[in-house]
Amino acid sequence: MSALLGVEDLRVTFPTRTGVIEAVRGVTFTLGRERLGIVGESGSGKSQTGRAIMGLTAEHGTIDAKRLEFNGIDLLKASKAERRALRGRRIAMILQDPKYSLNPVMTIGRQIVETLRAHEPVGKAEARKRALDMLSAVQIRDPERVFDLYPHEVSGGMGQRAMIAMMLIAGPELLIADEPTSALDVTVQLDVLAILDRLVAERGMGLIFISHDLRLVSSFCDRVIVMYAGRIVEELPAAKLSEAQHPYTRGLLNCMPEIGADRHPLPVLDRKPEWRT
Repeated sequence: MSALLGVEDLRVTFPTRTGVIEAVRGVTFTLGRERLGIVGESGSGKSQTGRAIMGLTAEHGTIDAKRLEFNGIDLLKASKAERRALRGRRIAMILQDPKYSLNPVMTIGRQIVETLRAHEPVGKAEARKRALDMLSAVQIRDPERVFDLYPHEVSGGMGQRAMIAMMLIAGPELLIADEPTSALDVTVQLDVLAILDRLVAERGMGLIFISHDLRLVSSFCDRVIVMYAGRIVEELPAAKLSEAQHPYTRGLLNCMPEIGADRHPLPVLDRKPEWRT
């Protein structure tokens, strides 16, 4: 399987009043046309890794790597214009909560059409048709009605489906999903994951699925990367997550409740200083 994305020794740092914070420290992995899960606690560097790949790191942050390459394109040497052309067209990112990602003063349809026309020279009628087709593809039952609604007029689940439609409308090769289901009910989560799974398979895309939900990742992804304090501490097939060896991964798994088991109080993760090195 040829690599769609190559990341070697990625480092993301931010200056603060008390010194430099290393948010990502020496992350290395490759991605083919597969589903890769990145899991870890809040602050482990998952989202900053995704943002560095997208070119969305805050301006005061610094990105450094031995290699950061997408399909033969050196992302470290790419100009701002080149990165802007890649975003949305070839690399897309679904953010955590549609309430903060969708423009509240634009209809959902207009936002999807704007995304498409920013990357392809299509007319208004063609763009509208493709937007409606994309809304249908993410299983929105009445796309004509939803097309003309504003973000505050739809539920969280429908808003997230609209976000997925917007990110996939231009046919990207790589999709980064940053906790796309964390704000949704469990049943809606499963619907959104099923949509993502089908679309990724149909389009032959690469997917980076960022989450703190180990069970979700183990059932949805092909491979899993576990991050702690900005570093990768373990990488293994998702189906073998229960066989993880690193004490941090074992600790995370042990903290999850089990149906039918009397575990009160739940175990607490005992972090060790050596995990950071």
